[in-house]
Amino acid sequence: GNNLLLNISKTKELIVDCSKKQERHYQPVRISGTTVERVDNFRCLGVQISQDLSWSHHTNSLTKKARQRLYHLRRLRDFRLPSKVLRNFYTCTIESILMGNITVWFGNSTKHDRQALQRVVRSAECITHRELPDLQSIYYKRCQIKARRIVKDPTHPNNRLFSVEVREALSLPEDQDRETQEELLPTGHSGPESGQLINYVEGSSKDLGIPQGNGNQEEATRKAATDKSVQRPRHS
Repeated sequence: GNNLLLNISKTKELIVDCSKKQERHYQPVRISGTTVERVDNFRCLGVQISQDLSWSHHTNSLTKKARQRLYHLRRLRDFRLPSKVLRNFYTCTIESILMGNITVWFGNSTKHDRQALQRVVRSAECITHRELPDLQSIYYKRCQIKARRIVKDPTHPNNRLFSVEVREALSLPEDQDRETQEELLPTGHSGPESGQLINYVEGSSKDLGIPQGNGNQEEATRKAATDKSVQRPRHS
């Protein structure tokens, strides 16, 4: 190997026990005679993982950190900086915190945790006097980007989970017109044509283990797509 030594002081033990029976007692882990510290949660690649597999501890940490940055945003507003500058500061210092690994944790976060995070966004909107993207939209867009990358990588282990129709829809350029995307989608599925791409991405994301959000963004998108399909003239 690379002659790497295990740093026991930085090694943590986290027990995930999903059984509903009485609490079990586990023997401590010892390495070279030293007991490994047992913790309830720990940080791994920027994500707080808890032993109950919930994301409340992680979202609380994000909310606290983001609200601390709101103070600096208010100070910039007091200095009468342009709204565009405030928007850029929010994107770089606050939104970047809220978006970190969002495809991992947002889909399985609770409604209460999402509302706490969204309140940070609303506070920033009041400060900047500009409309800011909500977290549900960011999460959904990130899932689409992730799915596109998997489709474009034939060596990815989850590449085979996508059907041919989904591959064609996801492999389109992001700035391509939506009507062109609809032409490539099959017609044997129920629901409005313009909403099929959304359904394909959601279904494929579930197959890949990408958690799905429960917000209202998807419903609004489907409703707009339905209205569009009703108003579109039919060709003879």
